[in-house]
Amino acid sequence: MNIFFLRVFNLLVTWITVHGLKLLVIVLIAWLLLKFLNRILDKFIRKAVLRSSYTTAIEERKREDTLIKISHSFFGIVIWVTAIITILSEFSVPVGGLITGAGILGVAVGFGSQSLVKDIITGLFILAENQYRIGDYICVDNYCGTVEDMTLRITKLREINGTIHYVPNGEIKVASNKSKDFSKVDFKIGVGYNTDIDKLERIINEVGIEISEDPKFSSDILESPHFLRVDDFGDSSIVIHISGKVLPKTQYGITGEMRRRLKLIFEEHGIEIPYPTRIVHNV
Repeated sequence: MNIFFLRVFNLLVTWITVHGLKLLVIVLIAWLLLKFLNRILDKFIRKAVLRSSYTTAIEERKREDTLIKISHSFFGIVIWVTAIITILSEFSVPVGGLITGAGILGVAVGFGSQSLVKDIITGLFILAENQYRIGDYICVDNYCGTVEDMTLRITKLREINGTIHYVPNGEIKVASNKSKDFSKVDFKIGVGYNTDIDKLERIINEVGIEISEDPKFSSDILESPHFLRVDDFGDSSIVIHISGKVLPKTQYGITGEMRRRLKLIFEEHGIEIPYPTRIVHNV
């Protein structure tokens, strides 16, 4: 029994000496190559993306990060698949036969994988046309959220409530990017018919300038929120349209602050914000 275990031990030592070191070298080379290639890709993409093509450094950075993320994934798969094939050859596995078999299997399932090919091709066009990037806030069909991650096959959207949606790129017909280059403060507010419109316009513009000069918001505002036009005559109010240009994804906070300040100053100047009322007559 001792002789049997000794032989097994000797065989194991021999295998590790002959093959184990090779396997370790293969894995180490693949890991080092991937690390080196990722660094080269990072530097190349950072330089290749033209700074003048984007309104802000943030927009440029989002584009670069998206291209880097997908490049890392693609080349990582290529390198590790090559390493696995090399390791299999060390075990005397007929790699050529496996590749041939995989090719035949690929043809067999090709008709059933058309959606996968469609997803990848659409993903390539999304990247090439720079339709959206990781970090953008987009709407796809009935889903809206921040692009948390994307590959050539899928786009991951995170809703504000935390829900994440996995959207195949091939299923995307229309993607509405709400944070490309810039966003807009864009909302409407109703005031009473007895309101002096000229005075109202002056007040709204002054509030917009105050916000744009506030250190908390000034760096995010490209164009002060301002009185745009009288948008409509409602049943009980004149509808005023307010607009302004801000950095991507800052419009919600600035719009909320604009509404808050308008409510306070309207009360100060006696400007009415009508609301539905019901009068009940007792007979």
